[in-house]
Amino acid sequence: MDIKARDTMGGLAKGLRVIEAFTADHPRLSISEAADIAGLDRATTRRCLLTLADLGYCAYDGKFFTVTPRVLRLGTACLATMPLPRIVQPWLDRLSEEISQSSSVSILDGTEIVYVARAAQRRVMSITLMPGSRLPAYCTSMGRVMLAALPSEDARRFLMMDRLVPRTSKTITDVEAIENELSRVRALGYAVIDQEVELGLRSLAVPLFGMRGQVVAAVNVGLAVADETIDAVVDRYLPALLNVQRELSGLPG
Repeated sequence: MDIKARDTMGGLAKGLRVIEAFTADHPRLSISEAADIAGLDRATTRRCLLTLADLGYCAYDGKFFTVTPRVLRLGTACLATMPLPRIVQPWLDRLSEEISQSSSVSILDGTEIVYVARAAQRRVMSITLMPGSRLPAYCTSMGRVMLAALPSEDARRFLMMDRLVPRTSKTITDVEAIENELSRVRALGYAVIDQEVELGLRSLAVPLFGMRGQVVAAVNVGLAVADETIDAVVDRYLPALLNVQRELSGLPG
């Protein structure tokens, strides 16, 4: 649909950009900091932040703004209207019970993955993951599965857009090296990550397909590093993931 500029609300668009300025890395922002991240002038950013504070979406201590739990209503309402989480959650619960490991489903949103469903058996990351949580696509197993499903030029464009920050000493940040990994994922049909997101964490993921055979999401299993090799991890958990993939074939999206 071709939407005309005269039919859009510039103020709403700017307000959303200000909300998106708050991240796990920037949970507390001054007006100047929010303006820099959102790419807006200070006056506009100030009005947006004060409006959000007046509506209860932000707290303001006179210098810094932080988002309040009320902002979760926006994401929670969106996730609640999506059929995908409701469809996959029973399968995730069953998978995690079967393999005694945590599992998740995510979708690709630009350069990030967004968790839409999760079944946690044990905590394997220092951060708490839940529906709505985001992680970079370039260094996650689900992200690489979904990037690998894109045309090569589109995948490269996303990689060039993102800041490929080494999250650990094992994180691959070279674009060509990641593209080689994506080629490997396309050939194998799965992606495996060994401590690239966080030390001590491994992850294995496969794509989930829509009604037209397109990749609409990914499902993974996350586990703590143990003595077994990566090949042994794949042998142990890939069959269960592929079974979920088969059972969920034909998802909406």
